Amino acid sequence: METVIFANGIIDDYGALSSVVKLDVFIIAADGGLKHVRALGLIPGLVIGDLDSISEDDIELLDDQGVEIIRHQKEKDETDLELALSHSLEKGADMITICGATGGRLDQSLANISLLALPELDGKQIKLDDGREEIFLIEDELILLGSPGDTVSLIPLFGEVSCIKTDGLKFPLRDETLFPEHTRGISNVMEEEQAVIRVGSGSLLCIHTRTK
Repeated sequence: METVIFANGIIDDYGALSSVVKLDVFIIAADGGLKHVRALGLIPGLVIGDLDSISEDDIELLDDQGVEIIRHQKEKDETDLELALSHSLEKGADMITICGATGGRLDQSLANISLLALPELDGKQIKLDDGREEIFLIEDELILLGSPGDTVSLIPLFGEVSCIKTDGLKFPLRDETLFPEHTRGISNVMEEEQAVIRVGSGSLLCIHTRTK
């Protein structure tokens, strides 16, 4: 099952999401992410969170539309996005795209990116994507689709990442190591419509910024 989760971050270009949000996906709004769903003219299948960013009028409209609502207490250990992600996994999602996960508060953005490392996501296809920029966590291999000239940054997430090999990038890596305290992996460039990134050991963040 393919699921798209909308978080309450920033989305600058809703038109760019046309290739991300398909008609046959299950849509979840993580609390305030509902504003993005509505801006796209869509109706979510589920709204989840403590609902502190949603008005009572919103809730009444969602009820009228037959949308499932799962309300949590404000005093909780997980963010609304983590709750949405956990719920989608419980429902059998194996392809998950998270929109609106970055921008605004830095602490929220960093926490949302770190969610990609949840052990429960092993074997799942998951990424953050706002239409212009997509973010993956690589622990073995990623086949990245894009356009020549796209920017690709590779950032070690929890420590050094070793035995990195790349194909299709302007500055190739050949069995090399990247360190979190250095910036060598920033601003590489796609030379073809496909790049392959392989990791021998560690967790490597890949940020792909599209030129079109």
